[in-house]
Amino acid sequence: MQKLLSATILTAILASAAGAQEITEFNLGILGGENAQDRLASNECYRARIEEALGVPVKVFTPADYDGVIQGLLGGTLDMAWLGASAYAKIQLTDPEAVEVKLTKQNTNGSTGYYSIGFARKDSGITSIDDAKGKVFAFAEPNSTSGYLVPGAELAAKYGDLKSYFGEVKMSGGHEQTIVGVANGDFDAGVSWADGNGNWEDGYDSGAFRKAADAGLVDMNDIQEIWRSALIPEGPMVVRKALPADVKDKVTQLTADLWETDAECAYGVAAGEAKDFVPVEAKEYDGILAARKMQEGT
Repeated sequence: MQKLLSATILTAILASAAGAQEITEFNLGILGGENAQDRLASNECYRARIEEALGVPVKVFTPADYDGVIQGLLGGTLDMAWLGASAYAKIQLTDPEAVEVKLTKQNTNGSTGYYSIGFARKDSGITSIDDAKGKVFAFAEPNSTSGYLVPGAELAAKYGDLKSYFGEVKMSGGHEQTIVGVANGDFDAGVSWADGNGNWEDGYDSGAFRKAADAGLVDMNDIQEIWRSALIPEGPMVVRKALPADVKDKVTQLTADLWETDAECAYGVAAGEAKDFVPVEAKEYDGILAARKMQEGT
């Protein structure tokens, strides 16, 4: 009887532990960079696939800025997100146990990197950063890798204090806002991101220019590239570390297979043409982590 009671108690404990590992919903965060409605539309097929795989409701959250996704992952209200390297670095500096790195985007040429691209209107007379001296220059937002961290560091290293070099430095609020702002003449020049593969006229193969061109927000023939950063590591897909292992595995495998199972859906997730979503390790972002530490003085 004592053995039977002990076995019953043990079974109850194990069942309770298993129950604690079950999830009742799954929340996906999408970084800013384009308007919320477009972000929802681009990721609806992805949301539906995750929902089918996990068997629980999946919701997509599109905060107004990058920090909304960052805080969601740190606070446990978001379970997964595709991050830029700088946003990932901020999470790591705040709580190294918050998320796990799983995948990154592999471009059409096999690389897993992209560029911050400086650009201006073709009719502006600005063909280089030298020409942009004294002009209004736009970055995206402070937590953007290609929209601020990397170009800010590289340009400052060459031109000194950017607020003194440019006539005015502005934060547009996101990549889409920068592209549309430069195209409309609100800013003289700015930076956004692209994989650098394919044709400029298409917005390259993938990136913010491609998304804006596909959406009809900009005619790439009206703007031109004036500067390019060093290669930046593609941002990671991360999952909340506290999630059950089987949930993390299912979502990761589904995403890794997405180009093979649903290329049209993968196109929306990747912001354009890509080759695959491939495994990546946290150490690939050590350089960005160091740059973020330096920027924040930590």
